[in-house]
Amino acid sequence: MAVEIKNRCGSDYDQNSYVGKNRVNAMVFASTFKGVRDNKKNNTLLKALK
Repeated sequence: MAVEIKNRCGSDYDQNSYVGKNRVNAMVFASTFKGVRDNKKNNTLLKALK
């Protein structure tokens, strides 16, 4: 699911996942300054969840 969200956001975003004690945890984040600015202005990550 994190890969799908990352793909909807664009190339300025990245995803990471790791295995915790009970489950796998995944996150999508802005990996460039352009992505951070885009997310602040347009709520890109929040909109990609829909």
